[in-house]
This record gives sequence, structure tokens and C-alpha cells, in this order.
Amino acid sequence: MAHAHHHDHHADDHAHHHDHTDLDWAAMAPLLEAQAELFTPLYAQAMAWLAADVTDPGLIVDAGSGPGVVSCLFADAFPGARVVAADGAGPLLERARDRAARLGVADRFGTLTGDLPGVLGELDYPADLLWASQSLHHLGDQRAALAAFAGHLAPGGTLAILEGGLPARFLPRDIGIGRPGLQARLHAVEEDAFTAMRESLPGSVAETEDWPALLTAAGLKHTGTRSFLLDLPAPLPDEARAYVAASLSRLRDRVGDTLDPVDRATLDRLVDPDDEAGVHHRQDVFVLLAHTVYTAVRPA
Repeated sequence: MAHAHHHDHHADDHAHHHDHTDLDWAAMAPLLEAQAELFTPLYAQAMAWLAADVTDPGLIVDAGSGPGVVSCLFADAFPGARVVAADGAGPLLERARDRAARLGVADRFGTLTGDLPGVLGELDYPADLLWASQSLHHLGDQRAALAAFAGHLAPGGTLAILEGGLPARFLPRDIGIGRPGLQARLHAVEEDAFTAMRESLPGSVAETEDWPALLTAAGLKHTGTRSFLLDLPAPLPDEARAYVAASLSRLRDRVGDTLDPVDRATLDRLVDPDDEAGVHHRQDVFVLLAHTVYTAVRPA
């Protein structure tokens, strides 16, 4: 089964799940941490929503945790819970353990290193809340993976999956260089790349992304769907501007060769730190996106 990690779909996910072994996760960790920290307001909203129905969980599992930023947010939001971060990349989980220690929650924080969903078989007991944020779509057979996730829930336990929503927008429609509508065209290219990523996964099965129906098919009762907004208006603080620059630079590396010459040249200017029209300098750059969370409960 493919390794899965906890990233923003349109920032990282298209980049690197063809082959887990060719990545330097230790080098990527600071970037992944910075992104998750930037998204903390969105995750905090999601956790407050979950807390209305998930009361006093004993065990929370973050399936595809990456470097553990969100895992530690769960530890803070649910102070009575033990949190287990599960991921395929050992260097990221090392960062997660360090973060838990810094935040004073190491005594109720654990990690599992290995492929999803199989590594969840190493849990000592079933989860009261299993969170899978943009990790499910890196598993070839999503229907089978959901059934496996459901099997690791305690009776009455909740599975929360974060999939879909709205891709991040950073720029106005007309940015004064190139053709207007650049980011809409970039999103279309990203969707094609995402489809190719899914098709390349081992055991890939095409699936209609009707998440409530898939959760129901896994033997769970769908209990809620809600989208959460991250709205960082212009002018951006430095950390948000750095996220935009890094996201567009990775996009240029991945799909730049598939763009038409005008759009490619525009993207080159946007990621050039020395270009006054680039995102490092321009004052109209913002971050606006939405993530959607689906919840379902295992019958008691």
C-alpha cells in the first residue's frame, strides 16, 4: 500500500507520491510544518466542530500525520486523549515527537511508522477518533482503505476524513502580466496531474468521490459534512507569502513544461525573487481556500 502523508492537496500532493523512497523527508519537513502551522486556524475550526460530537475520546489517531503539527493540535484540543501519529516517513515522525515534547504533551503522544492502512494494525486498542487528512487519496483502493479505517474504530467511534473542498487561490484574475485567469488554468493542469497520480498508484481503483456513500459502504453512519475556510487577505505576513512562493515554485517544477509559453513565462516571473511583479514583492497576493471534512460513526 502506498505511503500517505498529511499535506495540502494543491500544494504538495501532486508532487510526490509516485515513489516514496526518492524523497528527502527530513529536508521537506520544515516546509510541511510551516504550511500546517499557517493552516492552524482552519484546523482549529474543524476540531471545534468535531468536539461537539466527539466527547472525551480516549484515543485519537492521525492517519497520514506528516510532521505532527495537526496531531499536536488534537492533543491540545482534546486534553484527555492519547494521540497517535501514523505515517510512512520516519523523519517526519521524529519531528512529530520533538514537537510533542516541546509542547508538553509527549506523555500522551505516540507514533507508528509504516504504510497505511496496514500500520494501524499496530494500535494497542481501537480509536475513538480517526482523522485522515488528504491521506486517503494516496491509497490505490480508497474503498478498501475506508473499510480498514472503519475496522480500527471503537464502537461509537468517529472517522473524519478531509478530502476535497476548494483549491487555494493566491492571485487576482488579472495580475497585470501575462494573460488574465492564470490561476484558473493552473488549477486545471493540477487536476490532470492529480488524476495521473491516482492512476499511477499501486492497485489504483477509479472511484466516484461521493464520500458519504463510500463511508456508508464501509459500514459507518455518515454524520456530517462541513467545509472550513482559510482566508488570509492581502497584504500577507511573511510566513504566508513564503508559503505562496514555495507552492508556486513547486508547481512550476512539476507542471511548468506542460504550460503554454505565455503562462510558463508568467509563472517564472511570479516565482522570481528579484522580479518586482513576483509574489515575493507584490501587494495583492492572498491565500483563500476551503477544506471539506466528512464524519461517520461506527455503530455501537
